[in-house]
Parts: sequence; structure tokens; C-alpha cells
Amino acid sequence: MDNVKNDPYYLDRMKTDLEFINRNMLGVTKPEFEENEILQDSMMFRLIQISENARKLSEEYRNKNSIIPWKDIFGLRNKIVHDYGHVDLKIVYETLTYDIPDVLEMVKTCK
Repeated sequence: MDNVKNDPYYLDRMKTDLEFINRNMLGVTKPEFEENEILQDSMMFRLIQISENARKLSEEYRNKNSIIPWKDIFGLRNKIVHDYGHVDLKIVYETLTYDIPDVLEMVKTCK
């Protein structure tokens, strides 16, 4: 296996994490999410990974695919990492259930 890490590689990693979130949040209610610390940690880890991989995409690539809310993706990562003990689970839940499916569809259209 070659070890080339380029825009297609990082985009694929993002898709994998976005799909993981969609699969594992399907049918999860807000109270269920708020009570399940393992699910919270897993989903926040995936959100951080999505942001880390998005940041590794070239600026040219991000500019070419400006439909993706890159700044929001980076901002959510920073909020989770720097305020981890004080993360608003309501915002995280809403992001996971409402925003991530849309972002996945946008990412699927990237070239």
C-alpha cells in the first residue's frame, strides 16, 4: 500500500467519519445521546477527526469546493478540543443529526 496522503486521501477519511456518524446516530434521540457517554466521546472524536482531515486538505482544494462550510468544521473542532469539559451536548447533538448528513452529501460532490 502506498503512503500517499493527498487531497483525495483526506477527503476519503472525512467521508468515512461522516458515514460512521450517520450510521451510529440513526434513530438516536437527544436524551439517549445525553445519557450515553461512550457515544458522546465516539461522536466527538469523529468530529475532531473530520476537522483535522479537512484542515490537511490543500487551500486550493478547499477554495475549489467552497460549498463545504470549512470554517464551521474547524470551529466545531476547536470548541470540542478547547472546551471539552464544557461542550454543549445540545449543539453537538444537533450538529450530528442535522448538519452532518448535509455535509456528507456536500463532500460526496467534491472533486
